[in-house]
Amino acid sequence: MSTLDIFTRDIIQNSLQAIADEMFTAMRKAAMSPVIYEVLDMGTGITDAQGEIASSGAGIPAFVGVLDKAVKKIRQQHPLAQDIEDGDVFISNDPHDGAVTHLNDVVLAMPVFADGHLVAWTANIAHWSDVGGRVPGSLSTEATDIFQEGLRLASVKLISKGQPIRSVLQILRANTRMPDFMEGDLWAGVAAVRGGAVRLRELTGKYGTALFLLAMKDFMDLGEKVSLKALAALPAGQLNLEELQDDGSLFKVRIDIRAHELLIDLRDNPDQCQGPTNLSRDGAVVAAQMAFKALTAPQGITNGGTFRPLRVLTRPGSLFDALPPAAEGFYFENLIRVHDLILCCLAQRFPERLPAGNFASVCATIIGGVHPDTGRAFTLVEPEIGGWGAEPGRDGNNAVYCGLHGETYNCPVEVCEARYGLYVERMELNDEPGGHGQFRGGRGVCIDYRIRADASFMTCGYTRSVIPPWGLEQGGEGTANGVEVIRKDGQRERYSMASGVALNAGDLVRVRTGAGGGYGPADRRDPQAVRQDLKNGYIDAATAHAVYGLTP
Repeated sequence: MSTLDIFTRDIIQNSLQAIADEMFTAMRKAAMSPVIYEVLDMGTGITDAQGEIASSGAGIPAFVGVLDKAVKKIRQQHPLAQDIEDGDVFISNDPHDGAVTHLNDVVLAMPVFADGHLVAWTANIAHWSDVGGRVPGSLSTEATDIFQEGLRLASVKLISKGQPIRSVLQILRANTRMPDFMEGDLWAGVAAVRGGAVRLRELTGKYGTALFLLAMKDFMDLGEKVSLKALAALPAGQLNLEELQDDGSLFKVRIDIRAHELLIDLRDNPDQCQGPTNLSRDGAVVAAQMAFKALTAPQGITNGGTFRPLRVLTRPGSLFDALPPAAEGFYFENLIRVHDLILCCLAQRFPERLPAGNFASVCATIIGGVHPDTGRAFTLVEPEIGGWGAEPGRDGNNAVYCGLHGETYNCPVEVCEARYGLYVERMELNDEPGGHGQFRGGRGVCIDYRIRADASFMTCGYTRSVIPPWGLEQGGEGTANGVEVIRKDGQRERYSMASGVALNAGDLVRVRTGAGGGYGPADRRDPQAVRQDLKNGYIDAATAHAVYGLTP
């Protein structure tokens, strides 16, 4: 019988984290698409044999939250004794079959064996620029079912005992408008899961399989204990919130805080829609998990045990538990809407723990066409950065990604201009007034993309384009998100959710992301901070006087 001390447990757990980070680096260095190697629109992780997250890995938080669900579905569809073997790699992208998000986000998962037993899985997920469907980039605001959004891969075996399955690769190549990018990104993901599997076998060889498995189980139990301790410190009670959305619909949440459980009830929400903004139940669970973590132990460990005290209720057939064949291309906006809805509900009760509202949108901006210098098709896929809400004692962060995207990056101007058929003429903080308070909401950004070639197109997915981020404790609202097309003849068109907007050489796409909400009354802001805001260009002299009472 193996025995485990806390030092060995922590060494093994830190090793799992290091392996997941190494997988992330390998994928980043080998990928062909800038949305992966520059923006880092990906995630890596390690699960135990049953598919529970053992190491949260690196990358987008909402992506890491997908991996356990995808692996569990693979295990359901492929019996271990007959169809999961050493050297296999599986591929999945279907949100109705465990892959959670939309068809552009592709999961690769590899079983890891030691001493003849399945002990873990390595897995990653990344955004592929095109997976077929009715429009370039595969994201159409006019899609009415998932069949119009591209190729569906429902837990398919891609590599069998180390050998690629040629017919699957042929299908993949035939169902994308950018086959060279697809293959480059695919093999980068395969290299990452294979590299992680090698490291895991080394780890089990060093400590023994039994001790390795015991350490994973013990660390998940610790994750549960941390969450339960945090819940026990919160006052029990029920919270409710109704929030109006940009399209006039009403989203609702009920939260029950109990000593040993947090219950999030999303059942009383609209039916699934005919468009592509539906969310799978697993997606709603991911949103709830991120909010749960923010409330309980944001700096603590995260693994499968962390979320054992969380229970999420959804209604099949609703917007947050869509049934096949619902389209889900723009799922990300309702995932962040659910996340933000839960946070807003909690923040009213715990303003000392949570910040005011942030710009809370992926602000997905896709510009494509034919590069005027190379003649190759290109698709820029850019989630945009915006302002975060203020909190007690500090202003909100300027120009960072929404909670769904985590620590990703905007694509550098030099890469945009080299790889894509456009110029980036401006990238600066958004100077629109908003987010006032004792502590100020962070600023969004203003970015101008100048189109260089005729027959280009734009697709965008923005929310909080009408309803701005909320303030806390009498803080002011933030500002809205939006994208504007300024034609070369000066005509202006504003968009928030659109696909296939025709663009020609000389047209300008102007992105504006919002400021976060403020915290506390504006008249309590330190005059020196107001003067610094004025100096930095965050506010103008009229706002400094009218809102903050600063005299010249």
